[in-house]
Amino acid sequence: MLLMSMYERVDANKKIIDSIRPFEGEYFPQIREYYRIGLTWSSNALEGNSLTEVETKVLLEDGLTIGGKPLRDTFEAIGHSHAYDYMFGLLRERKIEINDIKALHHLFYISIDKPTAGVWRKINIVVTGTDYEFPKHSTLNKQMSGLEKWIKTERDTMHPVRFAAMLHLKFVTIHPFIDGNGRVARLLMNTALIQDGYMLAIIPPILRVDYIKTLRDYQLRGNAEPFCNLVAERVYESEKEIIRLLHL
Repeated sequence: MLLMSMYERVDANKKIIDSIRPFEGEYFPQIREYYRIGLTWSSNALEGNSLTEVETKVLLEDGLTIGGKPLRDTFEAIGHSHAYDYMFGLLRERKIEINDIKALHHLFYISIDKPTAGVWRKINIVVTGTDYEFPKHSTLNKQMSGLEKWIKTERDTMHPVRFAAMLHLKFVTIHPFIDGNGRVARLLMNTALIQDGYMLAIIPPILRVDYIKTLRDYQLRGNAEPFCNLVAERVYESEKEIIRLLHL
């Protein structure tokens, strides 16, 4: 008997979860709030934010700041939480446009550096740890218009989980903002996932090395498969968690 592919395993779990959709009453807000903490903490931790998951929960749920922590770490957690709300506001639209991308970054970054929040970078950049040459700032309008067109024309040509992973790869490879591109890439990826009825892909900091390695594999060699597989595995883990929590 042939082994199921990861996409097939994801879809099998999705079918189980779909049996109780739509998430009415207590289910939807509980799931939404459950992942607010996990996604905010993990996405920020991947970029070096020092808040623990518990500290992130205390900050976002109780409104209590964490003594001895950098102020920027607090701003990143609060900003990501606001962007997370915007992401769920796109749940029923099944569209992702340039204005949505700018809005996600603006919400995340406004308390960190207001003038650059939601604004394409105006300088060329070099990112540590890679030899990849990111697009020049003068090409960003064209690059992002091309990405928006790709979203509209290619979305229905591939498995939704693969599309979400490819969206992340393409966006972060353009790197249109001066900072916060990784956070926005993961928010965009998860926007695409929830719009198509899939669970979130949460990448914990313990997988940071694998995450960066697979990103670089795409940027330097054009090999998207390792990253797409990583994302599919993370969606699968989220599905198993929801099935367990909801006793399905």
